[in-house]
Amino acid sequence: MTVLVVATSNPGKLREMQSYLTDSDWKLQLKPPELEIEETGDTFTANACLKASEVARATGEWTIADDSGLQVDALKGAPGIYSARYGKNDEERIERLLRELGSERNRDAQFVCAIAIASPNGEISLQVEGICQGTILQSPRGTNGFGYDPIFYLPEQQLTFAEMKPEIKRLCSHRGKAFASLLPKLSKLA
Repeated sequence: MTVLVVATSNPGKLREMQSYLTDSDWKLQLKPPELEIEETGDTFTANACLKASEVARATGEWTIADDSGLQVDALKGAPGIYSARYGKNDEERIERLLRELGSERNRDAQFVCAIAIASPNGEISLQVEGICQGTILQSPRGTNGFGYDPIFYLPEQQLTFAEMKPEIKRLCSHRGKAFASLLPKLSKLA
């Protein structure tokens, strides 16, 4: 088994990534908690590459990083790379987004997830992106998930992310699509 450092201090994110990599030969571990990487990129891919590269250089191990967020068409792609910083908590972020959208009729949006893997010397060896198209509801629905999940609606499922069973969300989410693209390529590394 080859170690793959996850460029996060969040054990929940490690568990989520592990669920996608159960059939691989990679053993995931969290980055050292004292290692903080500032996200200065202007795209999700740039931030994922930055985090993967910096953590790989610092640890000397293969590293995986992701960056994701919500882009709303009527808000010119906002909140975008600032999705997590659009408010102090999920409730504030949702309230702000709904307030800014107001009565706008075009509520098309997409969740984007960029994943990058860096070799132990910090070179980016692999990068993928997954996109999930949907719309923003007028008010939250559902209690599962986190972040913008209660207002992100998938017409083909007729559910918000927050109303979906986890196994359904895993298949159709932006992160699920990114990992589906990543897995066939991952076996060729290391």
